[in-house]
Amino acid sequence: MSNYIKIEKGIKSFDKEVNVSGDKSLSIRFLLLASQAKGVSKAYNLLNSEDVNSTIECLKSLGVKIFKKKNYCKIIGKGIGEFKYKKGIVLNAGNSGTLGRLILALLVKSPAKIKLIGDKSLSKRDFSRVIEPLKKFGVSFYPKNKKKLPIFIKGTKHLKAIKFTENKGSAQVKSSVMFAALNVTDETTIKAKKSRNHTENLFKYLKIPISIRKYKKEDHIKVSGNKNYKSFNYNVPGDISSSAFFIVLTILSKNSKILIKNVNINPTRIGVVRILKMMGAKIIFKNIKEYKGEKIANIYVKSTSPLKAINCPTEFNSSSIDEFLIIFLVAAKANGTSYFKDLSELNQKESPRLKIGSRILTMIGVKNKLTNNSIKIYGQPNLRLDKNYEVKNFLKDHRVFMMSAIAALTLGGNWKIHDQDSINSSFPSFLNIVRKLGGQVN
Repeated sequence: MSNYIKIEKGIKSFDKEVNVSGDKSLSIRFLLLASQAKGVSKAYNLLNSEDVNSTIECLKSLGVKIFKKKNYCKIIGKGIGEFKYKKGIVLNAGNSGTLGRLILALLVKSPAKIKLIGDKSLSKRDFSRVIEPLKKFGVSFYPKNKKKLPIFIKGTKHLKAIKFTENKGSAQVKSSVMFAALNVTDETTIKAKKSRNHTENLFKYLKIPISIRKYKKEDHIKVSGNKNYKSFNYNVPGDISSSAFFIVLTILSKNSKILIKNVNINPTRIGVVRILKMMGAKIIFKNIKEYKGEKIANIYVKSTSPLKAINCPTEFNSSSIDEFLIIFLVAAKANGTSYFKDLSELNQKESPRLKIGSRILTMIGVKNKLTNNSIKIYGQPNLRLDKNYEVKNFLKDHRVFMMSAIAALTLGGNWKIHDQDSINSSFPSFLNIVRKLGGQVN
């Protein structure tokens, strides 16, 4: 079976309602927290992807009973720190940085060494950002001073609370410290640069002892652990990161409308919407509801032209870090020069996305200037493509694949986009929805 797609025709006008897959961040957090709860928890609309399935397999290796049914997933938790630790356990996080960094924090009581591995892409990513704070709790890692997977972790019975400052705006690092704090009797304190707050919302909902003081640029979080919490049911809302591709598809298509239903619009996740609206995009949230600490809405989008260039405020970086590739595509069609800065974190993702984004823009004839942490994009409002384009060698990054598909559908040209299976990590139904909207994908 060929592992690439061809797109040779632009998408025609559409007016549709769609549902996107369950939020990946919440799906993984549900499983990890349910594994520590007392009793039977159920999730509905859990994302069915490789990253989530990797989470399930890792938890099963630790003795957790999990059952996937047709329309829900059931998990039986025994309480905090109650995994079954056998000798020689190897956990495979696959492509998931969220899983890899968070599950280490749940292994802080492991009496034996546990090996954590990942795929080729994940094995290139920096794990020192969670290794260092976890060491402060008293946990050991082997080989010493190693920063990347594969790595061994060994826990301790003598965990101690820590004070930690998270200054990268990484929700994974912040959450890892919070997960480890569940196992510690005393109070752990975190000063964290603003980032997505799903873990805090879930802790509050589960009545885990947590206090949060919010300041302009950071949050001060205190967590007290060693207190078991009850099992829970969760209906996972749609993923805003997945929705972003169809928001942009609609914006860049002619005479088109879309309603994306039941999407998580958590304020720490909707930087992409704020940025696109600043560029003139027609986006409206409808039927807004609160759900267990999260905000849910239907997202209504219309075609937009002309689009305005943006000097993107860095305050939106953390809340749109997974969507910048698709934002760059909008900037390529905007009137004027757009500037995005302080984006070194973008190169710490599944691939060096800042560099790859620049490479794709250059390939389609869009002038851009790249530094280690910024990019200027010289927009071309009348950009239309009529050549052959091939996208490959991007470390199987699912967001590079999807951004390229949206470019092919909206800008023209004949495209061959490799590594179709990359979308299985986060959004396996992506191409099905593209076809539902009328996109012709071979």
